[in-house]
Amino acid sequence: MESKRQQKFARLIQKDLADIFQREVKDIFKTHFVTITNVKVTPDLGIAYVYLSILAASDKQAVVDIAEDNNKMIRQVLARKIKNQVRAIPELRFFLDDTSDYVQKMDELFDNLDIPPSSNNEGDEETR
Repeated sequence: MESKRQQKFARLIQKDLADIFQREVKDIFKTHFVTITNVKVTPDLGIAYVYLSILAASDKQAVVDIAEDNNKMIRQVLARKIKNQVRAIPELRFFLDDTSDYVQKMDELFDNLDIPPSSNNEGDEETR
């Protein structure tokens, strides 16, 4: 269970990283649309696990690798934004958030189910 402090810190990082990805480092991702879906922070606030959702990419893990390769630069830009609000800038670790892919797969499975219509039996009314 995350503490309130961890939750507030994670929200701050998520908001600022989203702004950074949208405005300052958008050219490193080329035409890919990258969204930060979640941020989890360790209890000591030293490591932030950043979950990325990626659209318009055939190889989503490659886009996460691009973020990891530019980790130092992204962390420096984040440090400039939040330096007056926090004591230490956390180490960033990027992960692929495949929740939307999972939801899409589940929707397809449910759409392909063949469920016969229910029949109203007269015997059901007698048991009431």
